[in-house]
Amino acid sequence: MVKVEIGSNDAGQRLDRFLRKYLKRAPLSAVYKIIRKDLKLNGKRAKEDTVLNEGDVLSFYIGEDRLRELTKEPERHKAKRQFTIAYEDGNVLIVVKPWGLLTHGDSHEKKNTLMNQVCGYLQNKGEYDPADEKTFTPSPVNRLDRNTTGLVMFGKTAEALRQLTRLIREREYVSKYYLTIVAGRFTDELIIDDRLKKEESKNRVRISDAGQNALSVVRPLEHSKDGKFSLVEVELVTGRTHQIRVHLSGKGFPLAGDSKYGTSSAGRRANDIMRKHGVTTQLLHAGRLTFGDIPEQFTELTGLKNKEVTAQLPAEFERVWKELKG
Repeated sequence: MVKVEIGSNDAGQRLDRFLRKYLKRAPLSAVYKIIRKDLKLNGKRAKEDTVLNEGDVLSFYIGEDRLRELTKEPERHKAKRQFTIAYEDGNVLIVVKPWGLLTHGDSHEKKNTLMNQVCGYLQNKGEYDPADEKTFTPSPVNRLDRNTTGLVMFGKTAEALRQLTRLIREREYVSKYYLTIVAGRFTDELIIDDRLKKEESKNRVRISDAGQNALSVVRPLEHSKDGKFSLVEVELVTGRTHQIRVHLSGKGFPLAGDSKYGTSSAGRRANDIMRKHGVTTQLLHAGRLTFGDIPEQFTELTGLKNKEVTAQLPAEFERVWKELKG
């Protein structure tokens, strides 16, 4: 028998979800077999949907070598730090992601990701040790595409991660603002409220009544002298895949340089001009986060109350807009 005590970062999870992360090398069928036959919670049998509390003790009736094999951590690669820090306290880290870096790993890139870089940074600070954690990894609560730059929020503890996630879902206390360059002269504030559906096989999103609700508020900031381009700020009220790109393309103002959604004649002309300025993709920057009067029950997020966090516009973005503006 091997006993495992539940710590603060593992509490609040269902038993089966905890085990699916803790027993990293066990197939799903083995996880549920262990729950049925080889596990007790505080000395008693437990159902898979039992919620774990800090201080609970799990007793595994399997050999130590077998448990060690099932829980063995995959080899972690530390990646050279490319991000900068916009805000940090004991519970929350907000970083600035550069262009070209994935937030999470995918089938092509698993090592050099923003998440791995952040984990390495926290390990070097002594604030995170994977050897001490059973299931928790500091993780982002918002995701930016590879070619989108700007602010990404991380929870340093499981409770901070849960509270940040809940805060964003409530939409009342966090506002997210992006900067981008669009084709055409954009003059008036525009509220875009529709539904978006993702076509997984094509990694493409379209407007559809069968999709998820999506809400963006777009505001003009500056225009080029020739009227061919505008710098706009987009308040992203929801956070759907490719939301800004699809919304603005659908209204006749595709993001300059966006080959996927900028297929109209205006979009193709804008993309041709962008290539002459050395840019082959859209410029999209998550530049500002504002936090409201966060309620007291969000105990891990008190440092964010009524705070604004910003990320400077990347030098390449500034250069291109200065050239386009004329």
